[in-house]
Amino acid sequence: MSIYGRSRVKVPASTANLGPGFDTLGMALSLYAWIEMEEAAETVFHLYGDEMTGVPRDKSNLLYKVAQMVFAEAGVTVPELSISMYSEIPLARGLGSSASAIIGALAAANAMIGSPLGSAKLFDMATAIEKHPDNVGASLFGGIITAVWDGEHADYIRIEPPQELEVLVVIPEFELETVKARGVLPAEVSVSDAVHNISRTSLLTAALAAGRLDLIGAAMQDRLHQPYRAPLVPGMEKLLAEAPGHGALGIALSGAGPTVLCMVDRRELRKQELELFLTETMRENGISARTLWLSPCTTGVTAELLERNGMQNGSFLDMIKGELQS
Repeated sequence: MSIYGRSRVKVPASTANLGPGFDTLGMALSLYAWIEMEEAAETVFHLYGDEMTGVPRDKSNLLYKVAQMVFAEAGVTVPELSISMYSEIPLARGLGSSASAIIGALAAANAMIGSPLGSAKLFDMATAIEKHPDNVGASLFGGIITAVWDGEHADYIRIEPPQELEVLVVIPEFELETVKARGVLPAEVSVSDAVHNISRTSLLTAALAAGRLDLIGAAMQDRLHQPYRAPLVPGMEKLLAEAPGHGALGIALSGAGPTVLCMVDRRELRKQELELFLTETMRENGISARTLWLSPCTTGVTAELLERNGMQNGSFLDMIKGELQS
């Protein structure tokens, strides 16, 4: 009989870069994935939701592989797992689906064996897997994260999002793999472009920390990645240029895209106008897209240990349905 418990985690989506903060800034969003994990006689997966279509159901699954990293780090052996997952985070859209899976698996596996690894260790492990700290940091700690990675260790500061800040995302109905989006970036940039982004990343970080929503538009300008990725997302150039005229505080490609994200003041009166502008611009360029109004998520990943009574998929789905309806 196993000595390990059954864990359940809830992990938020994230957006990275926020314009100029390439591989540095991230923010957790109110879109979630849920994972349950426990030891089993043989490895089995229960994957639910449209976003799970095509995800491997064997030991090549990212959740399984990440869990095994936790067990190896902690010096324990748990070769067979029963894993359930439901996600409302769209895949390959720039909303941190892989980062949320990594953080979710790390937290679930860690909780299952009694949480021997601290959050700093989990952050380092997650960043080593993801190769940049922004998405994983946001999903792990919640709020807004500014972080650096030296190849072995990640340092970060968490910023509490301004209460008036709301987020509108427009999600095109096509996937854009991060590898492809990174492939269009230049190997070198000019000093003037580097200074442009450093100054605006500094201003954006300070503006978010101070609640200066009036400075967000000026601070979200980027020259390092968005100009090169714009051809991958038809209509993006128009969105970046004109969204502030329709009520956005600022606008940026969410992570590697193709989702585009607007920061909006909750008190803004032109929300419907902004939403229409985003979808109509996409439509003009032959792209079907949907919009979502989200809030910054301030809690990060949450994990709990449940009684071991076998994986009850009915209760897992009932729990999620209850949360989605609340």
